[in-house]
Amino acid sequence: QVQLAESGGGLVQAGGSLRLSCAASGLIFRVASMGWYRQVPGKQRELVASLTSRGNTNYLDSVKGRFTISKDNAKTTLYLQMNSMKPEDTAVYYCNVVPPSHGFWGQGTQVTVSS
Repeated sequence: QVQLAESGGGLVQAGGSLRLSCAASGLIFRVASMGWYRQVPGKQRELVASLTSRGNTNYLDSVKGRFTISKDNAKTTLYLQMNSMKPEDTAVYYCNVVPPSHGFWGQGTQVTVSS
């Protein structure tokens, strides 16, 4: 049974930083393509950043140069370092495989950026 547990969200001022973590269990983490997604009320969930098992990364245009996705295979943990944050980054952030599996969604972690 796959479980993904996000943490690290909170309230931050514009220009600040946060690091999100996603603890994974029940999947072969080192060979999975993983991603961070976010969702705001009334909008579809969007893929913010992805990381393949080979280390290739992709980012949403609006976060390029500010966010960095990484993982620790030994700890089976996915990270998202978010710098120079903007109010439009406010959302609930989730991790999942890429493409996402419906049954893997966790509760997410709320990120709020104040102006």
